[in-house]
Amino acid sequence: MVCPLRFSWVLLSAALQTVATRGADRPGGPTLCSASKSQRELNSFLWTVKRAPPHPPSYLFGTIHVPYTRVWDFIPTNSKQAFHNSNSVFFELDLTDPLTISKLTSCQLLPHGEKLQTLLPRDLYRRLKRHLDYVKHMMPHWMTADQRDRGLYADYLFNAIAGNWERKRPVWVMLMVNSLTEWDVRSRGTPVLDLFLAQEAERMGKTTGSVEHVEEQCHPLNGLNFSQLHNRIKKAPRIVSPHNQRTRSKQRDLKDPGYLEPYRTQKSGSQLHGHPVTTDLRPQERNQG
Repeated sequence: MVCPLRFSWVLLSAALQTVATRGADRPGGPTLCSASKSQRELNSFLWTVKRAPPHPPSYLFGTIHVPYTRVWDFIPTNSKQAFHNSNSVFFELDLTDPLTISKLTSCQLLPHGEKLQTLLPRDLYRRLKRHLDYVKHMMPHWMTADQRDRGLYADYLFNAIAGNWERKRPVWVMLMVNSLTEWDVRSRGTPVLDLFLAQEAERMGKTTGSVEHVEEQCHPLNGLNFSQLHNRIKKAPRIVSPHNQRTRSKQRDLKDPGYLEPYRTQKSGSQLHGHPVTTDLRPQERNQG
């Protein structure tokens, strides 16, 4: 399955009473103090929504759809504190719900049994298929020993990412191709940050929910202009000339993607991050949360 967006928001709602901070203290799990002092003092993708006393604040926290281990140690303590002190956590989508996953998978498919081969030019389709054959061949070499020890195997990973690709809409094929790098494959099996936080919230007995429906994510993407998507797929580096690029792209594909650094360093729009936002709520809303 391919997640539609890289960045999303989590709504955290605190309880009226003070809740003692609890770290993610299961064996081998991350802790609140895993980052250095300088890292803990960074701004974060955390906004505070204040309410008049005695009502507790709520928070908005920006997440990124990558394996949580890639960013957890870089998330400042104030964000982790807000999460652990909240009694309710609401996500963009409920990724722990099998029905949500099923709907996400279904919305990626072409309607009426259509196939991608009938939509793409023959040459582009052949290059795409050739590239996916190459990825499937390389999958056993890209996997880590830890993945094998956990019982994962190459065919399963390939099908989890690219299964039924001939039936998918072009926009989802484009996203899929972008996620078929050695870096992404080596990260498979580790929950993305949203899913990790949802699992932690359930483990801690917090109230969880979602603020969007699958359709709200899928319909805008599925409504993109096909000619634009065609050009994007056609120009994708791994599809333009996959055979000539393999040697050149190997080291690049093993590096962390460029979009991780701004999130880790909290530099993107940092003048806003961590600044409280005061809002006026209607009287009937003040006792909620």
